[in-house]
Amino acid sequence: MTANQYAFADKTVLVTGGGSGIGQAIARAFLDNGANVAVAGRRRDKLEETLAGYDAGRTLAVEADVSDDAAASEMVRASVDRFGKLDVLVNNAAAYTSGPFDELGLGDWESIRSANIDGFVHVARHALPELERTGGNLVAVGSVSGLRGDWGQAAYNATKAAIMNFVQSLALDYGPRGVRLNAVVPAMTVTPVTAGAAEDETVLKASVNRVALGRLGQPEDIAPAVLWLASEDAAYVTGAWLAVDGGTSASTGQAHVE
Repeated sequence: MTANQYAFADKTVLVTGGGSGIGQAIARAFLDNGANVAVAGRRRDKLEETLAGYDAGRTLAVEADVSDDAAASEMVRASVDRFGKLDVLVNNAAAYTSGPFDELGLGDWESIRSANIDGFVHVARHALPELERTGGNLVAVGSVSGLRGDWGQAAYNATKAAIMNFVQSLALDYGPRGVRLNAVVPAMTVTPVTAGAAEDETVLKASVNRVALGRLGQPEDIAPAVLWLASEDAAYVTGAWLAVDGGTSASTGQAHVE
């Protein structure tokens, strides 16, 4: 992305799950485009890694777990206290699990639900009043897994589907209040969470087989779409899901034989 492609100077952005992967790329892209950026996550060292090299006057690292409502409230309050307002919330924090449904323990389900669904609710309910004050917007990081099913990912897919439905439903509720809500929809993206699978030749071949552009996504592929949705260029876009998946969701799912 070209620096200063979008005008985010004097805007305040909060990125959850900003310590690595997609969240890190998004946070850095906003910084490169002039925003004040607060990044939140559970590991301060990773948050500081994201912000390294940027003007300390435009950055804030907030150690917080979005599955804790009090922590989510403090995260939003700290961002507003530091920069005076909140213009954009990027809901990126998420957990992942896979495996047969009949082997899914209640603890496993509660863990992914609390991170993905409850975490969205906690942060949104504290951030939306601030976004209403500024006429701001929320961009969620959804997933193609929230659109349809995947083998062995029932719990994860259900949580991503819930987030994407929240985005559309809240877009209806908050549109009259001047707040936009949208989601980017990546397919498999190479991050610390997926690195092992991406290095497995069998998994890699099967995954790329569904991607029209013939490669897995990188975090830097996702960030520009988030910036566009958050920008004034998308001022008439709300309740939208923007596929940033290399063409994965264009497929019917039938086998591709070369």
